[in-house]
Amino acid sequence: MSGIEKLKEIINEIDVLIEHRVIRNDSEFQKWYNKTLRFLHKQYGADSLEYTEFTKMSFTLRVYAGGTERYQFEQKCRKDLYTVKEIFQDYLLEPSEENDNTCDNNDTEKDIERIFRRFRKVAVQLSRRYNGRDTIKITDEYDVQDLLHSLLSLYYDDIRPEEWTPSYAGSSVRIDFVIPEIKTVIEVKKTRDSMTDKRLSEELIIDIEKYQKHPDCERIYCFVYDPDTILRNPAAIKKDLEEKHQGLVKVFIES
Repeated sequence: MSGIEKLKEIINEIDVLIEHRVIRNDSEFQKWYNKTLRFLHKQYGADSLEYTEFTKMSFTLRVYAGGTERYQFEQKCRKDLYTVKEIFQDYLLEPSEENDNTCDNNDTEKDIERIFRRFRKVAVQLSRRYNGRDTIKITDEYDVQDLLHSLLSLYYDDIRPEEWTPSYAGSSVRIDFVIPEIKTVIEVKKTRDSMTDKRLSEELIIDIEKYQKHPDCERIYCFVYDPDTILRNPAAIKKDLEEKHQGLVKVFIES
């Protein structure tokens, strides 16, 4: 297994840890932590920034009283896991000996994936404007689309929102974004209180089947923004959809 593949495995395991609501003392967390520590030591070295920054993460409360509830430790561990996940995902986007020969298509994928992975960071930053000035608030799917459209404009000139597909089973459907120059379709979802993992998966499966009819569809990105961590098992949703549509679909669920 290459270093990149190993890092991807470690990142995927973070979603499982978050789903299981682990704390630092749990054996499941300790197993992941020790494996990650060994990987960073081997891949980057004990004196590297990557290794030392990881060891600085506490994954637990530094100060607490005797009556501190478990859920408070869970919240702190989850927060640090999300931070580490974001850092590790950035490592995947950095040039390495394993991907020096990356083609233009892969560079394009990196641009889009970087936007997806940093979307929450941008949304949070926008909410912290000086002196409480007006800003975009991400309250529904349309807000997600507006902000995502702005970010995509950094890389692409021709972004077509709400593009219609050709007729499918007697009806057509609108796609959130089509980028013709890279033959890419983007479907956007924002979770809501009533959404379940099953319902989201079913909606995406239906959309994917319809979107394949579009002449500029050679790749489909499904971007799901889940700021309130409503989904119970995002890793399973991603795995099932990508395996069902290998080579066509990539799923990003960002909390």
